[in-house]
Amino acid sequence: MGCEVSKFCCGSEPSGSNHGVTSSGVDDRIGEGNDLPQFREFSIETLRKATSGFATENIVSEHGEKAPNVVYKGKLDNQRRIAVKRFNRKAWPDSRQFLEEAKAVGQLRNYRMANLLGCCYEGEERLLVAEFMPNETLAKHLFHWESQPMKWAMRLRVALHIAQALEYCTAKGRALYHDLNAYRVLFDDDSNPRLSCFGLMKNSRDGKSYSTNLAFTPPEYLRTGRVTPESVMYSYGTLLLDLLSGKHIPPSHALDLIRDRNIQMLMDSCLEGQFSSSDGTELIRLASRCLQDEPRERPNPKSLVTAMIPLQKDLETPSHQLMGIPSSASTTPLSPLGEACLRTDLTAIHEILEKLGYKDDEGAATELSFQMWTNQMQDSLNFKKKGDAAFRHKDFANAAECYSQFIEGGTMVSPTVYARRSLCYLMNDMPQEALNDAMQAQVISPAWHIASYLQAVALSALGQENEAHAALKDGSMLESKRNAL
Repeated sequence: MGCEVSKFCCGSEPSGSNHGVTSSGVDDRIGEGNDLPQFREFSIETLRKATSGFATENIVSEHGEKAPNVVYKGKLDNQRRIAVKRFNRKAWPDSRQFLEEAKAVGQLRNYRMANLLGCCYEGEERLLVAEFMPNETLAKHLFHWESQPMKWAMRLRVALHIAQALEYCTAKGRALYHDLNAYRVLFDDDSNPRLSCFGLMKNSRDGKSYSTNLAFTPPEYLRTGRVTPESVMYSYGTLLLDLLSGKHIPPSHALDLIRDRNIQMLMDSCLEGQFSSSDGTELIRLASRCLQDEPRERPNPKSLVTAMIPLQKDLETPSHQLMGIPSSASTTPLSPLGEACLRTDLTAIHEILEKLGYKDDEGAATELSFQMWTNQMQDSLNFKKKGDAAFRHKDFANAAECYSQFIEGGTMVSPTVYARRSLCYLMNDMPQEALNDAMQAQVISPAWHIASYLQAVALSALGQENEAHAALKDGSMLESKRNAL
């Protein structure tokens, strides 16, 4: 318990490591010069459109709509996927302070983090916009796993990556991280762990810095109500306990087990046979140092990185393999519609859409069957019927015109009409118009896989292959979820 930090700092990065760090832990590949855009201010309308009107289907907060500050997934017009944190009305009453804080965090750019891309502060609205991490949180994979428990090598990788993120933030003058826990660790497209940028900002000027149970709160915070860099190290220690035990175990209980040398009770039984006793002892000792009552006795982020590098295992194994998650570059089995979109086989897509009809309109189809119409509604219906007839007979120019008149009538909303007009535009070599319609279909029906599939075809026609691949993957995922219901 009283061991010196130097006992952990015993070595440089092993040869063959793919972690891109020097022996000091400083990342010499990634700085501000990556492909992320500069921090910007977003309008509320842009974010409303990106999240399909802050649709409940797009909520990714661990506690859904009940979360104090709800996080949504979204997609900008340029196809960049984003996470949007929408604060409650009482948070950040001072818009100027909110903007200044967000701008400061938005200057950080590092591949160990889910970086902040921008913010919005119109009226009472306060929103943060960050990179979207599609493979959920450490809490999900550690505490609520379904297919396999997290492997020892992956747990060590998480510990290193988060230590590197904290070291980067400290070097950039942002040493204070609020409420570091397993929900703040996210996994990107390649299943690499990243630290959420949201923890670099408080919920408000007077807001709490720790939302977790008091049993996990640094002792000095309970005394003073202030977060210090040493408080962050304490929270990192609780994160190490999570990784060791596979449970969210209170530090006081864990330290009692360590003092009593009852290590078996502390370690996750799922890890049996995956690590040496010396490696397990090193991680326990490091956690113990982070959890010292006296803040001065805790290590700093640089020491954490130096301590974690020699412990790394399976350095050449990609994270997605360790996690048992398909790679972002891997091809997953596609449905007939997905295959048709992958091949950009417009004839096959037409055949499937025609056969599907309007059954995916989720209420719109039954709404269209009511008989009590005004003249304007009847005219709109006639345009739709003419459009459907032309669509069936592959007269795509005429179908697009009729669907346009139906849409411009504004009396009814149909995602299927937008999808059909999108295909008509594709048939007539108008990919940008097709993309706009496919995105509008998704605004109306956020979980509709066909909208994502058509976006993939339009993006491919526009030469945006990476974005097309992501949209195809989204469509396949949405279709799988739909079929599982």
